Amino acid sequence: MDLNDMILVSVDDHVVEPPDLFEGHLPAKWMDKAPKLIRQDDGTDVWTYEGQILPNIGLNAVAGRPPDEYGVEPTSFAEMRDGCYDIDRRIDDMNANGVLGSMCFPSFPQFCGQLFARTEDKEQALAMLRAYNDWHIDEWCGTHPGRFIPLALPAPWDPEVCAEEMRRVAAKGCRAVTFSENPEKLGWPSLHSEHWDPFWKACSDEGIVVCLHIGSSSELVITSIEAPINVMISLQPMNIVQAASDLLWSRVLQQFPDLRFALSEGGIGWIPYFLERVDYVYKHHRTWTGQDLGMLPSELFAERIVTCFIDDKVGLENRHHLNMDMITWECDYPHSDSTWPVAPELLWEGLQAAQVPDAEIDKITHTNAMRIFDYDPFSVLGRDNCTVGALRAQATAAGVDTSLVSHGAPPPPDTPIRIIDLAERALGKKSA
Repeated sequence: MDLNDMILVSVDDHVVEPPDLFEGHLPAKWMDKAPKLIRQDDGTDVWTYEGQILPNIGLNAVAGRPPDEYGVEPTSFAEMRDGCYDIDRRIDDMNANGVLGSMCFPSFPQFCGQLFARTEDKEQALAMLRAYNDWHIDEWCGTHPGRFIPLALPAPWDPEVCAEEMRRVAAKGCRAVTFSENPEKLGWPSLHSEHWDPFWKACSDEGIVVCLHIGSSSELVITSIEAPINVMISLQPMNIVQAASDLLWSRVLQQFPDLRFALSEGGIGWIPYFLERVDYVYKHHRTWTGQDLGMLPSELFAERIVTCFIDDKVGLENRHHLNMDMITWECDYPHSDSTWPVAPELLWEGLQAAQVPDAEIDKITHTNAMRIFDYDPFSVLGRDNCTVGALRAQATAAGVDTSLVSHGAPPPPDTPIRIIDLAERALGKKSA
């Protein structure tokens, strides 16, 4: 195998929702209540809903911009690459990057539908949520068959309603849902509560993987509000260790033996020691703590937890401490951690350095994701048309331009940006 023979399926990308997403998907009685995109006097685009202003329309949608312009911008569609929000141009960008398949997490509704969950009228909230899911499954994913893995939003304000929605989207072919890594932080019952059982059961029955994306608790673990922002960015992937521990020691995996979770954008390099530690804890403390998992925690993790990485050479070198059948790859387009448009080159470098054999490369790059998420692009497109080389040839023929485009870089800060600075800017208390 060489680089061009790889088949890449990304289980973590992001969509910047287009202005017309509710058209044709929301019943007419609710259209005047739907979120709307408006252009502000300063030229920024924002969503408005229920009196709320939702800024940073393209938070971290920086694909195609010079790295020295990265930040929480852009704040308008004019500053974004079209592939962030236009489905046809997204396919162009995927082809240019040699990426066959993509699973796209939401932007303005937040990772687990918090925006709609805050709606007082729950009939309206459900109408908005279902319209979003229908747009995502039927239009975003359905426009180009074989290129996307559908990902649904839950209805977290009511586990019974949530279960009903899972069965509805499953009938449409969706086998993934985005959920909170720590719902207690959002004011809902924790992962340890029986409250979520109807939701877990529906996901288990329908073969839906529950994807816990970093930051999906709307709270990032920080050391200090005065710490440089680099501290938060560095720790983001590893912070999902908290969700991993919560899951392993919760009743959920015991009560629902067919239910699987994915640690989205969590990386894999930290996992071997985590597994060593939880096994040590189990052997030393299970009697007095009352835990009986029926197997080692590391074995339970290997059986039920899907792992995901963007660029993780240490993780690849230590891959045999994980379940090779549960490792998946991510591109993270169009966020600032994304490897677009050179994902194949960076991934290939890590695979070769770790001396990963072809059979394992196939598992990591596509066959695991295809099995786990019930995704079958080959039957639609033909395997020969799905390789990095074949897709890039399509992009070349279409004249897809991946050169960087500057939208003007802000002056460098006098001192390193701190977490508190970023929070104040978001609240409008400090000029950028």
